[in-house]
Amino acid sequence: MRIHVVRTGGFAGIERQAEVDTSGRPDEEEWRALAQLALRPGPAAEGRPGDRVRDGFSYRITVDGRTVSVHEPHLSGAQRQLISKVLKEGA
Repeated sequence: MRIHVVRTGGFAGIERQAEVDTSGRPDEEEWRALAQLALRPGPAAEGRPGDRVRDGFSYRITVDGRTVSVHEPHLSGAQRQLISKVLKEGA
């Protein structure tokens, strides 16, 4: 499974991206479960499209060709955790 995360926005507007290939990893099933949860609609589905944090980050999560776009502060716990793991930093 390939998981690709792109982070854009923020005060400086710098794009950051990273990818993880989970194939053959001993923790592959954990990654798979987390990725499946992260592809589900998050709290943004309940909010209004304009409810973004000024200078907040936007994320594009792609898992084996399926993509979801999310924006701060409307990330689910699974999305936040997956983004953090892939980018290796707090999300």
